[in-house]
Amino acid sequence: MGSSEDSTGTVRNILDQDTLKWVFVGGKGGVGKTTCSSILSVLLSQVRSSVLIISTDPAHNLSDAFQQRFTKAPTLVTGFNNLYAMEVDPTVEHEEGDMSDGFMSDLSNSIPGIDEAMSFAEMLKLVQTMDYSVIVFDTAPTGHTLRLLQFPTTLEKGLAKVMSLRSKFGGLFSQMTRLFGVGDDFGEDDLLGKLEGMKDVIEQVNKQFKDPDLTTFVCVCIPEFLSLYETERLVQELTKFEIDTHNIIINQVIFDEEAVESKLLRARMNMQQKYLDQFYVLYDDFNITKLPLLPQEVCGVEALQAFSHNFVTPYRASIVRGTLEELEQRISTLKEQLKVAEAEKDRVAKGKQKV
Repeated sequence: MGSSEDSTGTVRNILDQDTLKWVFVGGKGGVGKTTCSSILSVLLSQVRSSVLIISTDPAHNLSDAFQQRFTKAPTLVTGFNNLYAMEVDPTVEHEEGDMSDGFMSDLSNSIPGIDEAMSFAEMLKLVQTMDYSVIVFDTAPTGHTLRLLQFPTTLEKGLAKVMSLRSKFGGLFSQMTRLFGVGDDFGEDDLLGKLEGMKDVIEQVNKQFKDPDLTTFVCVCIPEFLSLYETERLVQELTKFEIDTHNIIINQVIFDEEAVESKLLRARMNMQQKYLDQFYVLYDDFNITKLPLLPQEVCGVEALQAFSHNFVTPYRASIVRGTLEELEQRISTLKEQLKVAEAEKDRVAKGKQKV
């Protein structure tokens, strides 16, 4: 069973693996993926020469996490000299003119995902020309991430489709481009060349994605049924795509500390424990990192750096139940609650007298 007592309860293995080139961070929406990927990139920047974090999530929470505006060009994160961030929209922007746009939209209607595949390939092409030591992907919710990994197949279908159109209509396609005033500078040869180029880039990168020395996928979740279910589906899909995954981050864990007296919190804690136990049984050979539920959001570089401690050292409850310290804490909590209750009782009594 994964113990929270040793390094298997942290992400140290990712920081120690200096061959890693691509680190994907993914999971259900609302589990804290962006916070986790941002902190991972901050920690990696301490042990690597240069780090790029890319958000492919249309929600673009990366700007919120670092409290800095990012664009589709890599931007140095304030306060760092080797950490860059960029936000990419998963929808492609075409610049070849209306005829090409019309054709691309027809193509994307007949092959779902071809436009995303091409924009992803464009981005990978760009990223490969930059010499970053490691690239962290803050991915969109699960379905979108898995589509990215199927892109080589999608592009192959795209090529086959263009070829069949070409053989079906012969020279009609180039006649049409001239007719619509696009001229000879754009024809099916250009599109084929572009798709072929994209396919080469994606296949090359796909080989890297399947190499556990170069790529790993970090699953982020919370201790609830739907998240456990989604994580299991994600792990199975990644295994199918031959993508290495051996780290799970369980976020928003309520630890048994600070004399939790709230019935609601205690009930949530007991519910969470059931799912935490299941995570440890299902993923006994994974590095499982548990992160505490916080009363506030983790926003800004300072907050990210402060919280990053919990990624490399297993979180400990600040007060151990059953100790003298814990009993004293409970007594002082109860005294405070008694004061509040008595003040409320006086207020109600006064209100009744006035009536």
